[in-house]
Amino acid sequence: MSKKISRKDFLSYSALLGVSAVVGSSPILTSCSGGDKTPALKPLREAGTYYVPDMPDKAYEGREIKVGLIGCGGRGTGALNDALLAADGVKVVALGDVFADRIEGVRRWLKDSYGQEVADDKCFVGFDAYKKVIDAGIDYVICTTPPVFRPQQFAYATQQGVSSFLEKPIAVDAAGYRSIMATARQAKANGLVVVTGTQRHHERSYVEGFKKVQEGLIGDIVSGAVYWNQGQLWYRNREAGWSDVEWMIRDWVNWKWLSGDHIVEQHVHNIDVFLWMSGLKPQRATAQGARHRRVTGDQFDQFSVDFEFENGVRLHSVCRQINGCSSCIGEFIQGTKGSWSAMNNEHVIKDLEGNVLWKYDFSAEEQNFKQRNPYTLEHVDLINHLRKGTSHVEAEECAISCLAGIMGREAAYTGATVNWDEISGADMNFLPEKLELCDVDMSQYKVPVPGNK
Repeated sequence: MSKKISRKDFLSYSALLGVSAVVGSSPILTSCSGGDKTPALKPLREAGTYYVPDMPDKAYEGREIKVGLIGCGGRGTGALNDALLAADGVKVVALGDVFADRIEGVRRWLKDSYGQEVADDKCFVGFDAYKKVIDAGIDYVICTTPPVFRPQQFAYATQQGVSSFLEKPIAVDAAGYRSIMATARQAKANGLVVVTGTQRHHERSYVEGFKKVQEGLIGDIVSGAVYWNQGQLWYRNREAGWSDVEWMIRDWVNWKWLSGDHIVEQHVHNIDVFLWMSGLKPQRATAQGARHRRVTGDQFDQFSVDFEFENGVRLHSVCRQINGCSSCIGEFIQGTKGSWSAMNNEHVIKDLEGNVLWKYDFSAEEQNFKQRNPYTLEHVDLINHLRKGTSHVEAEECAISCLAGIMGREAAYTGATVNWDEISGADMNFLPEKLELCDVDMSQYKVPVPGNK
């Protein structure tokens, strides 16, 4: 990861490719051994029908961009840092969080790192802080609270005419999915900009591979396998004075109602890659999962899902968060003419005999691009759209990937095969009607047992 996010100074992407997004291949980043022997390709999707981001090293100069942050934890601080690195002329106007200590931490960091100060009257504490941040006169809001709150925050921002950066996942239940889809349509109608935290859409290696797949280099997609296997994630032991709800929110990544479980919260990245590359959405899912060593919360620590798509296409999805096991993070897609994979720090396309047709050149990227961090390039793209006055909304695509994760989760929890229409219309809403930092009946947070109805 440290190699992928290095920031060695060199000329900008705009100097190499110009200021407009291009559908095609950058010769600096790709190599193909086929030469004149490469057969004519049938595109998976026609050029111009899919989005390729414009990714200069830094956003183009223009008007001042005012930003607000909702959710001042580690991810929020990171996203705010990415926004400030993405462009000159970015001003942090307002901060919001349920906990005052989180806000104070960001204020100190902003002053020490960037010399920016956020006024006392622009720092808001509480479950309604998101409304006050959005109403503080900002151009876009960064939403990095626990994911269960994302749909209501996105809905309010869009209602108020404010663009959004939505960290993934953007939905943890069926009600949230439907809300995101409806709000995304409204955001498009209002000409807003919405970028989501599925950062592989702004990672140069993935974007180049995506273009090759769309050009037809691997043929029609028939199957795939995606993985996010790693050690145990972080957790928070309960401290004296914390109510039940405060503890769960501070330990949010381990609680289903807040995070959606790690198949949705983390593994959505890999599921999303397959959906993005293929343009498909799953029809049904059969799955298994278990909890062996998770310390807090009510979630599983492993999932294995068989996703079925139209035309017999299958995807095997595997994720695990258990110490002492092998790690594997990446994706593989099989086509009728070859395969694409992003595994073991290598992005490569091979034909059916295993010959390399294309391989991403990371050394050329390192030499020719100053900004290589996809988390920052997400904000470069967002700010470019704001300064150009053009709309771009990624929320629907991300919501579909989130619902695929939700479908796999529920299939594992229940032991039943779950279909798309069933899950998309399900009566499933994890957001409590009343939000307050209080004690609750903790017996309702049980680890699911497959087969128990």
